[in-house]
Amino acid sequence: MTRAILAGPDRDGLGTALEVQGIDVTRVEGVLTAPVLDDAGIDDADLFVLTDLDEATAISVVKDRNPDVRVVVYSHDSLPNFARGQTDLAMDPDLFGVDMVAEELA
Repeated sequence: MTRAILAGPDRDGLGTALEVQGIDVTRVEGVLTAPVLDDAGIDDADLFVLTDLDEATAISVVKDRNPDVRVVVYSHDSLPNFARGQTDLAMDPDLFGVDMVAEELA
């Protein structure tokens, strides 16, 4: 089973759409420190989905903990330059609906 960590608020319902596709979703919010990500199971995650780009520095922590994890940004905000090289996919919710994104990630 595919495991995903959804980090940040889920105003668009992406977490539910991922679960409908059979993905096991762990949700985390707040400051994304290494211990928070470890507790969420980042070592075993297949996907890390970030919706709060104020926490974009977590992407480097995620990749350090799990180099094979696929990093997906789903946000209306712009991805900071420092995080672009470690992000596999960045999508704007205004352009890509949750059902389509979930289907592609599954």
